[in-house]
Amino acid sequence: MIRNGRNQTWIMVIMFLPLAGAAAYFILEILPGLRGNRHVRTAHAKAVAHFDPERDLRAAREALSLADTVANRIAMADALAGLDRHEEAISCYRDALARSPGGDDRTKAKLARALIEIGEAAEAERLVDEIAQPSGIGEQDRLAMLRARILEAQGKLAPAMAIYADLVSRYPGEEARCRYAALLLQTGDRRRARGVLEEVEQRMKRLDRTQRGAEADMYDWAMDQLRGLRTDTGT
Repeated sequence: MIRNGRNQTWIMVIMFLPLAGAAAYFILEILPGLRGNRHVRTAHAKAVAHFDPERDLRAAREALSLADTVANRIAMADALAGLDRHEEAISCYRDALARSPGGDDRTKAKLARALIEIGEAAEAERLVDEIAQPSGIGEQDRLAMLRARILEAQGKLAPAMAIYADLVSRYPGEEARCRYAALLLQTGDRRRARGVLEEVEQRMKRLDRTQRGAEADMYDWAMDQLRGLRTDTGT
């Protein structure tokens, strides 16, 4: 509180009411600022999803019942995909695309991701080939990640690895590194896989608990693999 130059009145509140005062300070002074943090928003969304997994689906279904629009069908598909109900999501994405003149590239990308999840990589590839090359680097990288996942699903590991290797220095988070490490392990290159996973470990150490929690499953996988590699070499 003092370091951030906030209202000094909080000193007395926290001193005389340690628990209630600290809780009030967090709610009124800290929490509003955290809501703008992407990692905090992601962690909060995951917590909500854990305790009420169908909350977004109910909201999307209600919105769709009130107005059968393309946007509401996409929101419904997103909610279904978030629950791993990919076949239902695919149906909604297709309906949305059918109602969009010329199709929508972002919806095509979402449909392609859902198709990958059910093993329809060939159809996902056809959709991705229809997507115009984005102008922004971030969008280009997201499209490249999608192509790499399609190649991986088709068993074309070498070109998929080349894309992941190119993305690791730019792609947000550690998904590209972890996918790259997984393919290195699959192809037997344990030394390089260990090096990539050690990069994930070092970067993870710079994150706080909330930031790590946003991608907990991925980090757990990475650390499990790294422990196994270290055990095999005795270091």
